[in-house]
Amino acid sequence: MNEIIKAMIERRSVRKYRSDMIPRDIIDEIIEAGLYAASGKNFQGVKIIAVTDKKTRDELSKLNCSIGGWDSNFDPFYGAPVVLLVISDKSHPTCVYDGSLVMGNLMLAADSLGIGSCWIHRAKQEMETDYGKKLLSDLGIEGDWEGIGHCVLGYADGERNAAPARKADRVYYID
Repeated sequence: MNEIIKAMIERRSVRKYRSDMIPRDIIDEIIEAGLYAASGKNFQGVKIIAVTDKKTRDELSKLNCSIGGWDSNFDPFYGAPVVLLVISDKSHPTCVYDGSLVMGNLMLAADSLGIGSCWIHRAKQEMETDYGKKLLSDLGIEGDWEGIGHCVLGYADGERNAAPARKADRVYYID
């Protein structure tokens, strides 16, 4: 089987991470793969904010938890030490699709390097808060940005789950 297709079939979301930090060169390699995702008219209107600072990571986790309505002790990032926050320029009509393609590339690249990942939602709501706006401002990011998702990264604490069976009746041909 083709290695890329094999990776697509075997990649699973990880929901329990060890606390070990991923080396910077591996994070950079994953990010580079994300930046090469397709984008509408090659607009390349997606940015990735790599959060490895524990204080900022924990603040994002608390905000995400609050938006999700969970108990304040829950970590919606499942202990992952790295959060790649993907945002997309709202001025482009394909911003959500472009950001979603970046997220897919990030997760596949991580898996290919032995790094666990999971797409965590609520980035849209986070970027609409004062905290989210200040985070972007502090980084010098101007404009109107949509939070697409968080690609959390880390070393999996446990074995990879098997892929569940695929549902039937999802493909139709018109010959």
